[in-house]
Amino acid sequence: MSEVLEPTPYQSKVLSVPENIDLFLGGGRGGGKSHCKALLILRHIEQHRERARVLYVRRTYKGLADFELVLRQLFSTAYGSAASYNATEHVFRLPYGYVELAQVDTPGAYDKIQGRSFTLIMVDELTQWGDPFVVDMLRSNLRGPKDMPLRTVYAGNPGGAGHHWVASRYVLPAQAWSPFDTLAGGRCVHAPSTYLDNPHLDSEDYRRQLRAACAGDDELFRAWTEGDWSVARGAFFAGCLSPERCAIEPWSAVPYGWQTHLAHDFGTSSPSATYLLARSPGAVGPGGIFYPRGSLVAFDELATARPNRPTEGLGWTVPRLADGIKEMCARWSVRPAGAADDSIFARARGHAAATIADEFSRSGVHLTPAGKGARKAGWQRMRTLLSQAGKPDLPGLYLSRACRYAWDTLPTLPRDPRDPEDLDSDAPDHAADALRYGVIWSRPGMNQRDF
Repeated sequence: MSEVLEPTPYQSKVLSVPENIDLFLGGGRGGGKSHCKALLILRHIEQHRERARVLYVRRTYKGLADFELVLRQLFSTAYGSAASYNATEHVFRLPYGYVELAQVDTPGAYDKIQGRSFTLIMVDELTQWGDPFVVDMLRSNLRGPKDMPLRTVYAGNPGGAGHHWVASRYVLPAQAWSPFDTLAGGRCVHAPSTYLDNPHLDSEDYRRQLRAACAGDDELFRAWTEGDWSVARGAFFAGCLSPERCAIEPWSAVPYGWQTHLAHDFGTSSPSATYLLARSPGAVGPGGIFYPRGSLVAFDELATARPNRPTEGLGWTVPRLADGIKEMCARWSVRPAGAADDSIFARARGHAAATIADEFSRSGVHLTPAGKGARKAGWQRMRTLLSQAGKPDLPGLYLSRACRYAWDTLPTLPRDPRDPEDLDSDAPDHAADALRYGVIWSRPGMNQRDF
């Protein structure tokens, strides 16, 4: 019993954080977080007994099954035959207290627990959620007696579709182990660990296993071993998107002789992203920078994402969005015309029905299909241009620092776990998609700047 329940130094430090403070267990792989979460649940049950109601949430059933085995071992050691598990309901029956495991991947799946009350909610592998909507909904289930501390515990590793919002909420606000105020109004502590914090591992052998699993991806290896959230684990644009080479200071005017066009990715419930791009004729631009012929500069953006929620849109209608695009173009004295997602040209309600592109056209914004079918070829072209930025003899892709949504999202976008040559569409990929449309658009000269 003592061998199973004895916490490691890292786990003891986590258990020492007062229960009225939330936890984010971050860091690399192999740090003993799974057993730490189980110990937190067991302590909560032992301290609050019949009043304890615990909910553990994962996005996938496989994740539930993995943690189920950890709890089975722990509860069997602690309670013997008095502990049982109902695999159909995903509920542990204990001498006192209540522990339920739930798979919640979408807002629709949240219905199974809506309206119910729990005193401890634990959400694991947080970065698997591309946005925090479902996670925020779960907090409404945190209810209990006034004299009982209520708590949420989150856990996750760097990378994944939700890397950006998780890091922004739980890693960047304060130093590790220092309490900070959360958006929900409470307090939280980031408690990171790495495989070196787990004395039960053969650290050298485990490091070799991680190196082999990374298949040559140095950033992935660094994130797994060091738990560094500044590293975008398996980032799609790693190695080609560099702020030192690709970022430029905001422009005040478009240089004479440069062609301009829009690049637009449509969204309502999800964000819409629109960029103004200028194509260099092979000339010196603002700031004395020389841009080889064919270079593209994204010099302004209109992104309808909610603050701190990069995958949630503002719900703008086409006329409202068109007005915003025209206002942006008017500031630069350029025509509101360019490339967009092929899907807005589809006639979903019949051959004669108006398309979203038709609505834009009636509102004064003229868009043509970008050719979305060549998705991977578009990503490859975009990565090539980003990697060539800063070279004096090759065209590159440059992003103004004024394009904040692009710089907030592009560096941490992960690869599709099923296809490393594609981007994970669960992540906030709207800026990336819009820029890809602008890169692959093959009709230069259509939207010349009006002189």
